[in-house]
Amino acid sequence: MKSPKFPIPFSLLDLAVVTEGSTIAEVIERSRDLAIQTESFGYNRFWMAEHHNMENIASSATSILLGHVAEATQSIRVGSGGIMLPNHSPLIIAEQFGTLATMYPGRIDLGLGRAPGTDQVTAAAIREDRMQRVHKFPEHIKQLQNYLSAENSESAVRAIPGEGTDVPIWILGSSTDSAFLAAELGLPYAFASHFAPHQLLPATRIYRERFKPSAQLDRPYLMPGINVVVAETDEQAEYLATSMLQMFMGVVTGDRKPMPPPVDDMNRIWNMHQKAAVEQMLTYTFTGSIETVQRKVEQFIEITDADELMIASYLYDYRERVNSHKRFSELMQSISTSAESV
Repeated sequence: MKSPKFPIPFSLLDLAVVTEGSTIAEVIERSRDLAIQTESFGYNRFWMAEHHNMENIASSATSILLGHVAEATQSIRVGSGGIMLPNHSPLIIAEQFGTLATMYPGRIDLGLGRAPGTDQVTAAAIREDRMQRVHKFPEHIKQLQNYLSAENSESAVRAIPGEGTDVPIWILGSSTDSAFLAAELGLPYAFASHFAPHQLLPATRIYRERFKPSAQLDRPYLMPGINVVVAETDEQAEYLATSMLQMFMGVVTGDRKPMPPPVDDMNRIWNMHQKAAVEQMLTYTFTGSIETVQRKVEQFIEITDADELMIASYLYDYRERVNSHKRFSELMQSISTSAESV
């Protein structure tokens, strides 16, 4: 685990999940309020992710929502987890995030992924040449870095606002391919183990072994994702988590309807194959009371030697979600206190 002097920070990934019976406007305001709440709980970052053509996710216009969140908060870092760069021109992303960084200096992160964030038909509607751009992902990251640098001031094409802001760039990934890229570019690495756990440990090893220091980062920095539901009791947490199980069952079946309320018995809803697929996706999901989740989180930190944790939480009841995030903050503070007493 980390040295007792350096308790690791913890952050939040929000997808602006649409729940049954809620409007898109309500969902967006909940995301804004959640950022305010988690800032007060001591979270380090509030990230939002780009998704398209999904009835249960309202974060398609990611940079706009990030501005909405940043305006309502004071100190928490706000960023993308991530922007799917092949969907966009690097110049446009530099301008958008450069504008955010100009308005909210020292608080903006730019996490980049190469997946479409949607189905293939929608991906083609976003960019007909998307697959060609996927192959240029490393090249476009370097272009983006250049646009955000002060050294680009003599170029024919400039990002204004953006130039000189040097917005910190993260590589997002769920495979060893992204680990090689993050290591080669010397960038911090956020691994999507909250839904794609299989290659977490080999990707982590590759990233650390092959990391090359850069102007942005002198040593590897790993932030893996986990799903968390923390309630008063293990039983209550398991019940609340059934909304998340139903949502991920929708990923398996292709049914992306708004997230439903919790149920008493998932076996009445899914079959054995769907259950197995969902449980595999949610390997790094920690559900229970503060004491139960704390033990699991401590083990995860020890296994991964994570520098920071990015948590996702999918709960139907917004008040329960806020309470879960508060309890997670309390258990992380408890881990820090325990480390300091060693």
